[in-house]
Amino acid sequence: MRHNKELYAALMSGDERKVIELCRQIPEGPLHILTIHNDTVLHMATYSKQKELVLNLLKEVPENQSDKLTHQNEIGNTILQEAATSNRIVPAAEEMLRRAPELLSMRNRNGETALFRAARFGKNDMFRFLDDQVNKILGSDHGREADRKAFYHRNDNTTILHISILNEYFDLAILIATKYEYLVSERDGDNMTALQLLACNPSVFKCGSKHGFLKRRLINSCAPTEDTTVTAEDESCCRVPLWEAIQNQKQKCESALELAKFLIERDISWEATKTAIDQSKPKIHKYGGPCSASQGQGVDEIQTDPTSLEISSSTVKIAETPLFLATKSGCTEIVEEILKMYPQAVEHIDDEGCNILHVAIKYRQIQILDIVEKMEIPMIRLLRKIDDNGNSILHMVGIIADDRRVEDMRSPALLLQEDLLLFERVNKISTAHFIKHFNSEGQTAEKLFAENNAKLRADAKEWLKRTAENCSIIAVLIATVAFTAAYTIPGGPNEKTGYPILLSQSFFVVFTITDVLSLAFALTSVITFLSILTSPFQLKDFKRSLPQRLMLGVTLLILSVSMMMLAFAATIILMIHKKEQWTKVALYSVAFLPVTIFAFSYLPLYLLLMKTFEYSLKKIWEAFPRCSNIVPLHSWITNSFKCHESQATTK
Repeated sequence: MRHNKELYAALMSGDERKVIELCRQIPEGPLHILTIHNDTVLHMATYSKQKELVLNLLKEVPENQSDKLTHQNEIGNTILQEAATSNRIVPAAEEMLRRAPELLSMRNRNGETALFRAARFGKNDMFRFLDDQVNKILGSDHGREADRKAFYHRNDNTTILHISILNEYFDLAILIATKYEYLVSERDGDNMTALQLLACNPSVFKCGSKHGFLKRRLINSCAPTEDTTVTAEDESCCRVPLWEAIQNQKQKCESALELAKFLIERDISWEATKTAIDQSKPKIHKYGGPCSASQGQGVDEIQTDPTSLEISSSTVKIAETPLFLATKSGCTEIVEEILKMYPQAVEHIDDEGCNILHVAIKYRQIQILDIVEKMEIPMIRLLRKIDDNGNSILHMVGIIADDRRVEDMRSPALLLQEDLLLFERVNKISTAHFIKHFNSEGQTAEKLFAENNAKLRADAKEWLKRTAENCSIIAVLIATVAFTAAYTIPGGPNEKTGYPILLSQSFFVVFTITDVLSLAFALTSVITFLSILTSPFQLKDFKRSLPQRLMLGVTLLILSVSMMMLAFAATIILMIHKKEQWTKVALYSVAFLPVTIFAFSYLPLYLLLMKTFEYSLKKIWEAFPRCSNIVPLHSWITNSFKCHESQATTK
C-alpha cells in the first residue's frame, strides 16, 4: 500500500527516476496493479503521456514476460489502447507492438481496438501508424471488409468514420473516407450513415454556427485560408489563444464542408423515395371519408396487383435521407451541395408523404425555403404535394416541431409575428384551391394555425400588455419631468418683466426646443402604448398592427429620453456658460451616456420589429416601381432583413 501511494504520487508529479526506482522494488515491476480500476504502472504512465517514462518502463519488463503486456484494466483497455489517445507516444506504441503484437487486435468492453480509439480521439499520427500496422497484417487489399471489421467497427456497429464525425475530427474523417470508401455507406446501430450524422450537426458549418456577428466575421476574414507552418519557437513565443481558436474554427468549417462534398458525391439515398401519388383532388368540405389516391385513381391496378397490396398493408419505415436531416437541422451547406450535385433530389418524399417544402416550413428553415423556391420548375410540383395526413404546405405553417419552440427564447409576440408572416408568404405561393383545403382532421390551414398557436397568442398578448404598461409608466414620468422643467426655467425669471433672465443666451433656445420635444414625444408614446392596451388582440393584429405600434412607441420613448437629456445638458451649460469649451463637450458626452445605453438595450427588439417596416417598404416600392431603379436602398434593406432573419432562425 505504501508503494502504491508513492508510485502514484511520483507518476502524477512526473518524477521518472523515482518511478523507476520504486518499480524495481516491486516483484511485478511496471506490471504492478496500481489503481482500484486495475491499471498497472504502465497504464498510468501511458495515460499521462510521458513518452520517455513509458519507454524506460518497457525496458524494465523482461522479454520472457512480454505476454503480460496484454493486461486489461477494468474497462478493457490495454496499454496500447491508452497510448492511442496521444500523438506524442507513437514511438512507445511501436515498442509495445514489437513486444506484444497481439495488442493491435485486442478490444475493450465497448469493442474498441487501439486503432478505433485513435480515431475516436482524433489522433492523426497515431491513427496512421496503427493503420499501417493493420495493413501489414491484412495486406493492402481494401476489399477484405469482413477482416477489417474487427479493427474498424465497434460493438454497436459504429465505424471509425462515424466516430471521427461525431467528435468533429473532420480532417481525420476525410482521410478515412478517401482511404476506405466502403465505410461511407456503412450504418451504425441507429441506422445512420456518415453523411446523415454530419447533416445533424449544422453548428460545424459557417452559416449554421451559433456565434455572434463579430466572431463570424473574424472566422471568415481574419483566419488564413492557406496552410501555414508554425515552428516550435514561434509556437512558444507568439501564441495568441484567441487567434488560435479562430484558426481552428476556420479549419474545422472548411474540413466539414470538404467532407460533406465527398460524402454527398457518393450518397444516393434520396433515390429511395415514397411514391408521389397523393390525394387526387383538394377537399373543401368535411363530408365523406378521407380522400386518398387509392380512391378514383389506379384502383384496378391496386386490386389486381398483389405486390402493391402487400406493400400498402405493411408499414415500412424509410430512413430519413441526409437531405431531409439537413433541412430539419438547418444545415444549408449540405442542402445546397446535395441539390447542386443531384438537383432531382429535391423531389424526394419521406415516409410521411412530405417533400422538402413540408419539412422546411415545419422546422422554420427559411433559408432552405429560399433555396428551393429558386428552382422554378420543380416548385410547380412541390407546391401541389399533400402529405399522408392531407396537409398542404400551407398547413405546415400551423405545425411546428416541438424542439423548435423549446430552443427559441424570443418573445412570444415576435414568434407569432414571424409565423404569421410565414403564413402570408406561403399563402402567396400556394395553389389557390389548396387555401381552403381540409386535411384528414377536417381542418383548413387557417383553422389549424389558429388552434395550434392559441397558447402562443395568449402569451404574446400578455407580453405586449406588460411591455406597453411598463413603457407607459416611463413615458409618463418623462412627460412629468419635462412639464415641470418648463415652469422652472434655468436662471429664473426677471422680477420686473417676468421674462427669463437667460433669454438672450443661445442655449436657452436649445433648452426650450428640447424640453418641448421631450414632452411631445413622451405624450405621443403614452397614447401609442395605450392604443396597444385597448387593442382587441385579434390574430391578424399580431402580424403588423401591434408590432408597428410597439416599434413606434419605443422609438418615441427613446427620442423623448434623448431630448430630455439634451435639455438637461443645455441647462447645465447655461449655468456655467463662462467655462472652457471642453467642459461643454464633457457634459454633452455624459448626458448622452444613458441615452446610448437605453438605445442599445432596445436594439435586439428593434431589429426584430423591423420586419414590419420591411412590409411597408415593399408596399412603397410597389407603388413607385421606378424608384427601385434609382435608389439602391431597397435591395440593401431587404438583404439586411434576410441576414438578420437567418441569424434568428439558428438561435
